[in-house]
Parts: sequence; C-alpha cells; structure tokens
Amino acid sequence: MMTDPIADMLTRIRNAGSVGHGETRCSSSKLKVSIAKVLADEGFLSDVRLEEGQFPTLVLELRYADEGRHMIDGIKRVSSPSRRVYVGGSEIPRVRNGLGMLVLSTSRGVMCDRDARAANIGGEVICEVW
Repeated sequence: MMTDPIADMLTRIRNAGSVGHGETRCSSSKLKVSIAKVLADEGFLSDVRLEEGQFPTLVLELRYADEGRHMIDGIKRVSSPSRRVYVGGSEIPRVRNGLGMLVLSTSRGVMCDRDARAANIGGEVICEVW
C-alpha cells in the first residue's frame, strides 16, 4: 500500500534522472498531471503525456542539459499526508535564493511560486525543485 503517491512520483523523477533515463512512468491522477505540467512549463521536464488504458499511466520525459546533466539537481517533498505545510500569499519563501522553485496547490489550481506570488495567493506547498 502506497501512502504518498506524490512522493513516489518525485522519487521516480529523481532516480530516473540520476541514472540517465529518457523517461519515467507512474500511475496517473489529476494532481500528478498538474504537478508534471508545472514542471514541464518551468523547463524541468521536456514532455508530459498520458497513456490511456485500464489504468492510465503518466509518462514523464526528462530534460537534460547539453553536457548530459539532468535539469533537476534536487527535488524534495515538503508537505506530506501526515504533515501539511501551508503558506500565505505574502509568506511564500524563495528556494535556493531564487534559483529553485516551489510547487503550490492553491485555490486556483497547481502553480509555481512565481505565479502564486504575482497573484498573492497562498496554499499548500507540495514540493521544491532546484
């Protein structure tokens, strides 16, 4: 039984990037698709697609720099099922002095910290990426 499917997806991305795989797969949910789309929009993933079937599968294509280094140096789950972390719109912290980003679940959907700061919307901090 998996207790934190979001952490499982983030771990799959981290592990696939560390060994140089081109893509990774995980089970799909609306929240996972939203998080993956934010990561793709910010340039950490090259493509996100959904393979239909009895159980839909989320396929994440990883992005690498010119020298073959993975674009994600680190990815960390902040909120967990047992400990939720919420921030207000004016309290959103910066990750790695602005070099990283937070993924937040807000009342207007899942978005990066830059968009949430601009709209002055707080929410649950899902993960940080740098």
